[in-house]
Formats: sequence, C-alpha cells, structure tokens
Amino acid sequence: MMFTPAARGTRGCCSACAATDMCIGLPVQVLSVLPTGAALCRGSEGNGPAQPIDTSLLESPPCTGDWLLVHIDVAVRRLGATEAQQIADALRAVAAAAAGEPFEHLLADLIEREPELPAHLQAEVAGRSVNG
Repeated sequence: MMFTPAARGTRGCCSACAATDMCIGLPVQVLSVLPTGAALCRGSEGNGPAQPIDTSLLESPPCTGDWLLVHIDVAVRRLGATEAQQIADALRAVAAAAAGEPFEHLLADLIEREPELPAHLQAEVAGRSVNG
C-alpha cells in the first residue's frame, strides 16, 4: 500500500486517510521550491508523481532535499532524515500488519528498548514524586 499526499481518498483527504480510516501525516522530500513558495515533493517511497505542497505553515521556506511532514498537501513541520525514515517505516508496518505480513523489522527502533516518556513529561513525573 502506497500513501501519497495528493491521492484523494473517499473522505476527501488523502490516500492514507482512506486506507487507514484516520488522518495521518506523511513524510515527503522536497525536490524543488516553486516561485510561489510551494514545494514540489515526492513521498518517501520515491515513486509516484511529484506534488506541490503548501509550505506557508513552516517558519522558513524549505530547501531542496529537506524532509517535511505533510497532512492534506500542507507541510506541518520539517523532519530530519532519520525521523522521516522512521515514519515511513511505521506506515509500511501498519500496511504490512493489516495485510497479515511480517512487520517487526520495520519497527526495529522500538522493538528492543524500553518505552520512555518525552523530556517534558519526565520532568512532570519527577516533580510529582518529589512533592508526593
């Protein structure tokens, strides 16, 4: 199953929404920046047509090669290459699990470690244990 930002699902969102019955962000890579400020991007699979992505929510214009998290053809934030790969792998894992195929290898960064709270929640929990 391939998710592409511009492929519309039955609910009017993207193909990921139609395939998973939920709206999710997709990692895309900037191929070029158009004169309008939109970015011409391709999904993490590297195939399919390039699509224009609205970048007006970003703090600064993207550069060629940047990775973006996109929801309904709008860039929500920049991603590092590692995070973009992890998101793409997680999406492939969901598709594989739904198809009854092996998926554990796609979640290697999660399988062999203990879950951790984000730093801001660790501080909150630590504050509670000190204050009782």
